[in-house]
Amino acid sequence: MDATSRWSQRAWRLAGAGLLGLAALPGAWAQASGASAPPKRTSLDVSVVKAGPLVPPVVAPPCAPGRCPFAGQTVTILLFKGQPIAGPVHEVKAEFEAATGARLQIVEVSFNEHFDNFISDVTNRGGRFDTTMAGAWWLGELVAGEFIVPYEKYLKDPRFPQWDFDDVLPAPRSLLEYDGRKYMVANDHDGQVMYYRRDLFEDPQHRAAFQQKYGYPLAPPRTWDEFRDAAEYFNGRDLNGDGVPDHGVSLHLKVGEQGMFHFMSFSAPFVIGPDNPKLYWFDPQTMRPLIESPGHLRALKVLMEISRFGPKEMVHWDIGQSWDHFLAGRAALTFTWGNIGGLAQEQGSKIKGKLGTAHIPGTREYWNAAKSRWIRTEQPNRVANVTGGSWAGVITKHSKAPEATYYLLALMATREKALVYAARGWDGIDAGRLSQFLAPQGRARIEDYLRFGWDEGDVRGYLQAFLDNFRNPLQLPFLRIPGTFSYWRALDVHLGEACAGQLSPEAALKAAAVDFEEITIRLGREQQRRAYRASLGL
Repeated sequence: MDATSRWSQRAWRLAGAGLLGLAALPGAWAQASGASAPPKRTSLDVSVVKAGPLVPPVVAPPCAPGRCPFAGQTVTILLFKGQPIAGPVHEVKAEFEAATGARLQIVEVSFNEHFDNFISDVTNRGGRFDTTMAGAWWLGELVAGEFIVPYEKYLKDPRFPQWDFDDVLPAPRSLLEYDGRKYMVANDHDGQVMYYRRDLFEDPQHRAAFQQKYGYPLAPPRTWDEFRDAAEYFNGRDLNGDGVPDHGVSLHLKVGEQGMFHFMSFSAPFVIGPDNPKLYWFDPQTMRPLIESPGHLRALKVLMEISRFGPKEMVHWDIGQSWDHFLAGRAALTFTWGNIGGLAQEQGSKIKGKLGTAHIPGTREYWNAAKSRWIRTEQPNRVANVTGGSWAGVITKHSKAPEATYYLLALMATREKALVYAARGWDGIDAGRLSQFLAPQGRARIEDYLRFGWDEGDVRGYLQAFLDNFRNPLQLPFLRIPGTFSYWRALDVHLGEACAGQLSPEAALKAAAVDFEEITIRLGREQQRRAYRASLGL
């Protein structure tokens, strides 16, 4: 559309100075574009490592001639080009067709066209697409429009591949449902954690030097202040033995690279806490935006401070370049999705056997929006998250082959395949099920991951961090109401303006709040209020 093109040109002009992803997508674009176009996932853009040969097992036997359950039917799935999660769909195509007699047609479009193509089809009842890998935040719009159907009646039906809904941990499981009905078939379980160089943090010389400089022991950071100190300490040191100074932190700060997701995870413990478990986005009574609160403001200032301890080139980096820097052993810290764990085990990684993973850091106090005051905590206030797309399949209301569609999605959700998906870094499918975590807390065996090529120390810490994240009762509320991505785009443009020095942090968040209010008015305040309260379980 023309409005998008005009604003896109402005976005790329701001890219050189902006510090957070999608930073130059202004509120006007958010309003013009509707709501939920997906962010670009670029994990395949890493160049330091190469994808290994690990593939999931075949679990569905071929059907006998004349006894294929969906012979003659076609299932059409919409994906966007370059989406890592598209890889497993291509992998399973031959197995699905042999087991069902149906044909799987894969349609791929650019990521900018993904949501638009899907929503156009379901809105106009075209029936072209039976399914897509949807972002979890789409559900508010898809359910409100009655564009997709729940799948409870298929879940225990022996005609379909079996997977255990309750195997998914409560936090990611909540994204599979909406208003008490099951819509998304388990696939990807996103969340963000902290990664650090285990070898550096355990080095006696670094431990002694850090203690002397900062007055407390070097350990995996539990708060963002500790993260800041560790990033400062390691910045400028040679961390991989090549004689070149390296960096304290690696972040992706280029326009259009999902920075608003990382700000959400980063800022959560500045806002959410035991006395304020839900008020992050809006006041649920009035839909007044809370994004300019003192907690959000402090978080933005701290994030900008931490970014000083990474390379200046980060302002131009996409997420793949940030991951490359960390995988090459050139940074001590980062925080992001689960892909890093699997990628660190691949050929070319300089950090296999050196990877540390932990719950994302917290704070010592948070802003309670209801009481309008800071609350001090005795222990670090660590807030978990399911930040990201958590991409999973949905069944369209006008699908001509709903049962065959569910068979496809259930096949990919089987335990045997899900374990392999979670072990690989390149496919973008992250762990979130008990069967993917190690016993005794989970049901997986360490032998499985060692067989997949993981270092034992790396995988134990990695899986424990995600288990801690998903089991933490304090979770950042996941926004999934109509217009979600419009709000996120509006936030992102103003985060970028602050980091580029075009606006003060205070002015940037104030501008974001103004855009939030305009979007709410456009979509209907009462409608948005009802949807928001429902999404919070109120």
